[in-house]
Order: sequence, then C-alpha cells, then structure tokens
Amino acid sequence: MNNRRMFMFEIIRGAAAILVALIVAMVFIFICSDKPFEALRYMLVAPLITNGSISMNSIYTILAAMTPIIFTGLAVCVMFSSNQFNLGGEGCVMLGGFVAALVGIYWSTGTYLDIVIAVLVASAACAAVLYIPAVLKVKLGASEMVSSLMMNYIIMYVVLHFLNHVFADGSKGSVQTFPFAATAKIPQLVAGGSKLTWGFLIALLFTLLVALFMYRMRWGYSIRMIGINENFAKYSGMKVGAVIILSQVIGGFLSGMGGAIEVLGRYETFLWRDLPGHGWTGITVAILAKNNPIFIPVAAFFISYLNRGCTLMATYCDVPSEMVDIIQAVIFLFFAAEKFLAKYRQKLVVAGAKEEIAQKTASTPKAEGGEA
Repeated sequence: MNNRRMFMFEIIRGAAAILVALIVAMVFIFICSDKPFEALRYMLVAPLITNGSISMNSIYTILAAMTPIIFTGLAVCVMFSSNQFNLGGEGCVMLGGFVAALVGIYWSTGTYLDIVIAVLVASAACAAVLYIPAVLKVKLGASEMVSSLMMNYIIMYVVLHFLNHVFADGSKGSVQTFPFAATAKIPQLVAGGSKLTWGFLIALLFTLLVALFMYRMRWGYSIRMIGINENFAKYSGMKVGAVIILSQVIGGFLSGMGGAIEVLGRYETFLWRDLPGHGWTGITVAILAKNNPIFIPVAAFFISYLNRGCTLMATYCDVPSEMVDIIQAVIFLFFAAEKFLAKYRQKLVVAGAKEEIAQKTASTPKAEGGEA
C-alpha cells in the first residue's frame, strides 16, 4: 500500500473509531438521562456555540486546556515511536509544575527571564527523572512501563511531602506554596481574564520542532527505525541503547515543560494535591495522532473539546462528567484493535497492488513488429 492510501486508511480508521465512541456515549446518555437530547447538545454543540452564537470565551478555554496535553502528547509520541511504553509523563507533569513553581518563588531575577529559567530547570529535572527507567531498561532489561508507572507515584508522594512540610504557605487555609514572582508568570495571550496564555503558542512551536526532529534529523530517524524494527537497527550499526535513552529523556523534558507552563500560566501558587491527569490524556492524544507530531494539536483539540462538552453536560444536565473517560476508553480500544477495519485495509492493499501493476504494464515499451 502506498503512502497516500495508508494515510487515507488511517484517517478513515480514526474517524470510524471516534464515531463508534460517540455512538457508545449516546447510548449511555439515552439510558441514564431524562433529557438525552439536551445532554447531547451540551456535549457536542455548547462548547462552541452559546445562545446561537460562537462563544469566544469557550474557545479560549478549550485552547488553554490543549496546552499541557500537546506537550504530553508530543512526549508520548517520541517515546512510543521508539517502541518504548514509558508512562512517566504523568508524574513529570506534576514534578515539572512543582519545580517551576519553586524556581518562580525563590529564584527571581526581576525580569521575564524568570519564565525561561523556571521552565528549563523544570524540564531538565523531568528529563533526569525519566533517565532512570530508560537506563534500567537498557542496562538491566527492566520493563520501562512498570518502572515509569511506579515512578509516577513516587514523584507524587515526594512532591506532596515537600509541599506539606517544607514549602507550604502557613497563612493560607489550604496547602499551597507562596505566590510566584510576577515576572515568573506566563502572560495571557488574550486579555480579559482568559486562561489562554503564550504557552499555547510555545506548544505549537514545539510541535513543529518535534516534527522536524522526528522526520528531518538523524536522531529522529533512529528513534523511528528502532520502533519499526529494533533488531534491524542494531545490525545496521545504530546505537540502540543510546537512542532508547534519548527518546525517554526527550519525553521527560517535554512532559516537564508542559507541567511548568501549565502551572506558571494558569495558577498563582502550586496547589496540586494529586496527579493532574494530563499525562494519561497525552497517551490518548498520541494514539489519536498515530504518533505523528503534526497531528498532536488536532487530537488535543478534539479531546479538550470533549472534556469541555462533558463538563457542561454534567453541570447543566443529569449526566456525569466521567462520560469523557468512556469515550476515550472506546477510542483507545478501537485504535489498539489491529483487526478493526482489517478487511477494508486488505482491499486497499489489493487495489494498490493492481494499480501499480497496471502502471508498470502501461509503461513497458512494446517490441517492434509484435516480437518480444
């Protein structure tokens, strides 16, 4: 199957998985809601249109919610492309936000250079953390999925310990840090109280940078080659261990950056008491995007739109907001099912082969006089 046909198949397959997920959600809504059509309106239409007109504030809210999951989606995209199922992005988001908060509170230059320093320090800290499961995988053969999953909770409890007992602002009624320096806060992109910050544009910039890295640079090619066939990459002379470590370190760096930008852009203090969930959502985003960095913002927009719709539906109707979890689970299920639309894929393969044979036959010059 040529690249064009494969591309079209993946789009159709993804659209079919999303459609099935929405149908399943509709079935649940009709079962549990007394006003199913109103609930569907809030879920599918209200995030974009309010009182008959497009709501810009709602759009800003959706775009703001996209920012951290673009970063975690990119992180998962890089790690999964090397066939490394590292799940440490969730913990790195929390750690990145916490480290950035501390830098923004206790290390201020009095200029907006504070933002750059805080984000880079937080990202580097998370890259160092995900270096651990990467080395365990390369040196000891330990499962990176298990070690990174456990590391999420180690990170969470370490952060909570220091938040509760070392860096808490005792004057507040709840456990949180002192406020960030004004120069450490990421400015709003749209004035008027919107949560949309310049971090959104930074996320789009890193989408482009990751795409260039993955498809235009040698290290990115090595990451993708190892994901396709690790044994072939090894026999061709690639430094497989180093590339595996690199992919997971980059994933930690991007996840930490997402957490840092989220905390410095949308909060005044650090007050997360649990894992924020952006890392888990990033896995769904990367799966929707088929590990292609360019499609990460599109997938992130879809998930953020659904989250917004389910929140409105839970607020104004009798349907729980966990409906988005059902939708994500069904999408994940159908994307992971290799046999989903396999017959249609086979038809495309056969049609492509016939087309190539016909083209080659037509381009073969005929012998003069009918002689072979």
